Amino acid sequence: MTDTILVASLSLIGTLVGSLSGILAANRLTNYRIEMLEKKVEEHNQVTERVYRLEQADAVEAEEIKVINHRIADLEEFHK
Repeated sequence: MTDTILVASLSLIGTLVGSLSGILAANRLTNYRIEMLEKKVEEHNQVTERVYRLEQADAVEAEEIKVINHRIADLEEFHK
């Protein structure tokens, strides 16, 4: 009877240690994957912000070109 209890206790301890180590390993892997995804999202957000700024600058330049062309047209009409 004592041998049976000893074997059962050792089996329980082995099972608990194995389960806990598996859970911790899976948790570390999940945390690593989350960190990598956060880095990718941050890089994507930086690219999106840069593209947005470039589009704004392009819109401003396009408006400036329209104004310049209008002024040129006015000057050409004035000299006729």
